[in-house]
Amino acid sequence: MFTDFRRAPNRPAYLQLKEYLKEQILSGIIQAGERLPSTRELALTLRLSRNTVIQAYQDLEEEGFIETVPGQGSFVGAVAIESGTATDLPWSELVTGYATSAVRLDIEKTELKWERGMISFKSIAPDGSLFPIEDFKRAFLNRFALEGEKILNYGYAQGYRPLLEYLANYLKHKGVDPEGKAVLVTNGFTEGLNLVLAGICAPGDGIVTENPTHNTALKIFKLRNLKIYGIPMTADGIDEDALAQTLAAKPVKAGFLIPSYHNPTGLVMPPAKRQAVLEIFARYRVPIIEDGFNEELRYSGAHVAPLLALAGKGNNVVYIGSFSKILFPGLRLGWVVADRELIATLESIKRSMNIHTSFLDQALLYEYLKDGAFEKYLRRARKVYRQRHEAAIRLASALIPHRRIWGEGGLHIFVELDPKINARAVLSACYQRGVLFMPGDLFYTDGGGANTFRLGIGRVTEEEMAQGFKIIGEVVTHAGYHQHT
Repeated sequence: MFTDFRRAPNRPAYLQLKEYLKEQILSGIIQAGERLPSTRELALTLRLSRNTVIQAYQDLEEEGFIETVPGQGSFVGAVAIESGTATDLPWSELVTGYATSAVRLDIEKTELKWERGMISFKSIAPDGSLFPIEDFKRAFLNRFALEGEKILNYGYAQGYRPLLEYLANYLKHKGVDPEGKAVLVTNGFTEGLNLVLAGICAPGDGIVTENPTHNTALKIFKLRNLKIYGIPMTADGIDEDALAQTLAAKPVKAGFLIPSYHNPTGLVMPPAKRQAVLEIFARYRVPIIEDGFNEELRYSGAHVAPLLALAGKGNNVVYIGSFSKILFPGLRLGWVVADRELIATLESIKRSMNIHTSFLDQALLYEYLKDGAFEKYLRRARKVYRQRHEAAIRLASALIPHRRIWGEGGLHIFVELDPKINARAVLSACYQRGVLFMPGDLFYTDGGGANTFRLGIGRVTEEEMAQGFKIIGEVVTHAGYHQHT
């Protein structure tokens, strides 16, 4: 008996033995009331130390799996699981329409997947090899030493106070007037947008946005059954005339805009247009949800203030921010900055969903940010990503036949092909040759964009870009030849 026990390296032996004995008991191999070997006997049989067996027995007794009788030994408790009535439900028929739509809109399940050896331009995540790991380790040790018990316990829905104060000051340096505003920490951009929409938009409400726009935002709008009004993009951002016409004619509850390094086009809305857009929304008294996407990756030119800053003391802009596209996306930390009264409402909504965002993660991020390590990292990251973006524009322009290449910075570029060429057909052919990218139709509100695609460049080398773009260019050239013959 017990001859099938196999000890694995790099894990405490007593835990392995405890789990092994648990499985034997729960499966009924060792019956309730059966006497276990003595600790000395089992140690000899399994070639373990007696202390290892004693520790495993003690844990099993504490968990109620065995009982030790003085002078008699250890006996298995009555814990074997006996199967009851087996019920097989048709879950595909029982899940809600929301759940069904979530699966249908989940591009991780519906789009082509990366396979080992491929060159992938699908992701716009930052390059993990640039992360300041040693600085973050020091931050972890410092903050944990200071308040380990506090940050491992329950926290507050609004967020970790020192981080809230840091973010308020950080935004103040972007020109944001803090009067009447407050900050709410969230589990990344996605929760932030969900919270804001839960607070101000009901199913059936209208939302106006750039067309194309952030695919995740589109998915959330659709799952919340919002009426989406897409406004075409011009060379410098959203079409002002079309925006004004839509707000005048349609029942719009809110707007969603990405003014900096727009996803997917990479455009930066110039200051004059930002002021004009603010005026249009103010005229129709419609709030703006601003996605502060990639603002930190400003490579060149003067600082462009976010809409939240340009709105001054007004309270009509709700700003959602995150460092996820530049730093530590695995922490899943973001924030919402808005009118103090609205933030108080969103705080209650958040508390009903997940109580609060991890205080441990918030405290560690604050410790990392507070002494200037982030600024040092940004200087290095901007230099690397600037070089990659310049290389991407240069290589794509030379290697991929195109109608237009969009992008002023950030971690992606957007390619517009001849209208007769279907980007999904190009993707299918490229996939066979080991190259993957994001088809552009995923970003359009109206089913358009069939001749567009996005190339993420954050985690690829210039050599990989040259190799991958060459393949894309060859496929596009071949597709164009067949389209025109």
